[in-house]
Amino acid sequence: METSEVSFKQVVSRGCGLDVHKQVVVATIDGEGIRKQTRQFGTVTSSLKELRDWLLERGITHVVMESTGVFWKPVYNVLEPAGLIVWIVNAAHVKYVPGHKTDKADSAWLCKLLLAGLLRPSYIPAKEQRELRDLTRYRTTLIQSNASNKNRIIRVLEDANIKLSSVLSSTNGAVGSKLINKLCDGMEVTMQDIEEVYHKKLDATREELYEACQGFVTEHHVYMLGIIRQEIADTERTIESLNKRIKEVLSPYENALELLKKVPGISSKSVEDLVAEIGLDMSVFPTEKHLASWAGMAPGNNESAGKKKVQEPPRETSR
Repeated sequence: METSEVSFKQVVSRGCGLDVHKQVVVATIDGEGIRKQTRQFGTVTSSLKELRDWLLERGITHVVMESTGVFWKPVYNVLEPAGLIVWIVNAAHVKYVPGHKTDKADSAWLCKLLLAGLLRPSYIPAKEQRELRDLTRYRTTLIQSNASNKNRIIRVLEDANIKLSSVLSSTNGAVGSKLINKLCDGMEVTMQDIEEVYHKKLDATREELYEACQGFVTEHHVYMLGIIRQEIADTERTIESLNKRIKEVLSPYENALELLKKVPGISSKSVEDLVAEIGLDMSVFPTEKHLASWAGMAPGNNESAGKKKVQEPPRETSR
């Protein structure tokens, strides 16, 4: 059975649909007064500039591409400063528009939907916010990496039959850190060492702490512990550098940050992460629901025939 051609009322005068891949960009242009064309361009900067010039020469005003992976970002960075209106759309939104779509015709289909006004552009934060978000997200990744490495130290010590994690509520506290540092240096923990770090707030007795530190720490354990500790120290220096850079970027907004820090339970880091993720201009979010969707806090509500489906509907905006 043949599929009938889908036709739409034209809303955008001249537009371009881009199918962006790692090494190639397929561009289809169409609209009033121009012939429909499809061309391929490379993804190196010179090729993207050639794409930009080609679009400008043909009077293209709107460009649309799907927000898949990170490949759209270099294209956006070349086209947007040239005055072109660049729409980044959620791939799931495109899928829900009725009509025939094949991989070969991705760019042509996007162009048709753009001209018909059937696509919703995603909110793309300003360049300054995107750069700040890179910094805060990388810092979070490094903090999580250090937490994982600290857990690795505990596992290595458990392999050596060191049971500090069984007698201390937290091995990251002052007592645990001092005793673990001594063990990591390949030294035995004595009762004198226990006396130097012990305080009455500990649930374990001095004898229990001492027994927990007696194990079989071999040369291999000491080597592994040294490697992990070095990685932790290097990561902490990188985190400190990121902290300094983030504060420099946010220095013009110190007044707003101080107001946010007055909210109970929010640390300075949380405030920095919050500003990086949602910015300070709330006018870009029409309602609080749009903000919740952008922040990834909106629960899915996909129901059909009275049954809730596991798959969530596409979010309002793309991160």
